[in-house]
Amino acid sequence: MNRLLLIDGSNLLFQMFFGLPEVKVHGKKVVQGTLGFVGGLLKIIRMTSPSHVLVVFDGEHENPRSQLSSDYKSNREDFTDVEADLNPFSQLDDIYSALDYLEIAHMETADCEADDIIAGYCHLFHEEMEIVISSMDSDFFQLICDNVRVLRYHGKNSVICDVGFVQDRFGIESRQYAEYKALVGDSADNIKGIRGVGPKTAGMLLREFGSIQGILSNVELLKRPSLRDAFSQAEQVLDLNMQLIRLNSIDVLPFPLEELEYADLSLSSNVVLQAIGLWDD
Repeated sequence: MNRLLLIDGSNLLFQMFFGLPEVKVHGKKVVQGTLGFVGGLLKIIRMTSPSHVLVVFDGEHENPRSQLSSDYKSNREDFTDVEADLNPFSQLDDIYSALDYLEIAHMETADCEADDIIAGYCHLFHEEMEIVISSMDSDFFQLICDNVRVLRYHGKNSVICDVGFVQDRFGIESRQYAEYKALVGDSADNIKGIRGVGPKTAGMLLREFGSIQGILSNVELLKRPSLRDAFSQAEQVLDLNMQLIRLNSIDVLPFPLEELEYADLSLSSNVVLQAIGLWDD
């Protein structure tokens, strides 16, 4: 069976830029994000052996989810006026050059989040091919099914997350993960959960009632008075949280599948970096 590798490009860039010590070439240019990205990308490809590859980056545009809530991701740093040495986005041009050299399809989003593009490919192709999503973002757990897995790349400590992983870690089915996150909140995206509902309680409630709607329809059955009180006032908050957390499948995808075909060139990161002018022979 063919295998599609979908890489959350911005996530990998941030992981490398902030996770590696500063590296300068040509006396002044900071490049650790590019070095780490290219090396990580090639290792991810070796780990997953894909027949098709797409790397998706978040573009510089207003986040449509911010129109639903001004708090959404408002805790994230704005890099607009940050100097190049401290700005991961300053390395995108070199990364795009490396991807072009490797003949790997890549794109920046124009009116949605990269997560939604990735969700679109999963929804359209998960029945006909295996799909691996490479990202440290747990939002992708909601897309996991028999043919869709998430790779949390961390070198030798990388983890492949499948249906069993979600069941073991959270005590729920992967299809319930978005609702789980709506209940507990997500500090990374500045989404507040329901008061008094932590991971253990959220898992218990979803196992007992099946869904958020099941919980809201049976508030009187909740044993703790504090939970009954919290959920009696939670419907609007949970509705908003679900709109923010649930990934929206994009109907019109940017590349047809045949344009994502990947021919393994078996290149080392040094060869790629030399080709784009960052590494000396």
